[in-house]
Amino acid sequence: MISRNISFSFILLMFLTACTNNPLDISIDGIKTDSEFVNVDSILFYSDSAQLMKKHNEFKKDIENIYAYEIGHCLQFGDVSDTAFYNRMMLFRADETIQKLEKSIQQEFKNKIEIESKITDGFNHLKYHFPKGKQPKKIVYLNALFNSGVFCTETEIGIGLERFLGETNEIIKRLPNEYYFDWMKKAMDKQYLERDVLAGWIETHYVDEVSGSLAEHIVRSGKVMYLTEAAFPNEDPSLILRYSKEDYQWALDNEYKFWQYLVDENLLFKIDERTVANMINEGPFTPGLPDQNSPDRLGQFLGWRMIHSYMEQYDISVSELINLPFNEILQAYEID
Repeated sequence: MISRNISFSFILLMFLTACTNNPLDISIDGIKTDSEFVNVDSILFYSDSAQLMKKHNEFKKDIENIYAYEIGHCLQFGDVSDTAFYNRMMLFRADETIQKLEKSIQQEFKNKIEIESKITDGFNHLKYHFPKGKQPKKIVYLNALFNSGVFCTETEIGIGLERFLGETNEIIKRLPNEYYFDWMKKAMDKQYLERDVLAGWIETHYVDEVSGSLAEHIVRSGKVMYLTEAAFPNEDPSLILRYSKEDYQWALDNEYKFWQYLVDENLLFKIDERTVANMINEGPFTPGLPDQNSPDRLGQFLGWRMIHSYMEQYDISVSELINLPFNEILQAYEID
């Protein structure tokens, strides 16, 4: 009898251990990344003439791609001579609206230590799972004039700080509604900055692009979200998914209905761009659903849930997950 009890206890312990194994519950002690943070925005706007031109020429060499994006695309200076650059920068700095915007950026982000610590922590977590994975050499603060919140090159990340000032900021509220809808302004929230940096880098460098069916895009998005969660394993899932807590709960409560909708409407293996965009891209809600109270990007949410379902069923590492074919993950999907 004693022997049977011991055996049963051992089996129960093994079962509980297997059920509670979490590949994201890790220690990053001893893991270090060495990305350099560069405040291009502050340097361009506040440097004196000599320092401005010195840094301008340094940036053209040291962060060539991200700087070309900032000067050429965001500020729309184009590929100009140093003299023309200086003149245009002086006009830019003299603009009253730009001065108010820069003041808001400086006030909101005057202490970047916490931001940089959190971003570094995220990349340290990512490095644990991908020891040889690509890491950014430089992370660059920009004023991208609302062109982009996060922009990645092969070796750099640009952060458009103005996109994280918050919907209550006076400049944000005055953005023209025909270009910046209310749902866009609502998304310009500082709490998502670090999450967006990691998600942008992961989507660019860790998860291959796909060009097939909606199901492939859903699973790819799920991998991006899961790796973002791996970078910030202690964050609330709503933040990882860029949802309010209410929208996250709505998605959980309606997961089965959304899945059934995709099945009933034969959407999973559709390959047209509009179907993919409706289910994956940002918006005021997820288009096509009977209930327009839904949050946007339900395809991303569903993909994230599929990845969790798979990882709970199979003992594989986060790095192994990346190369799994979408149909294997799709077939293993179980709704709680």
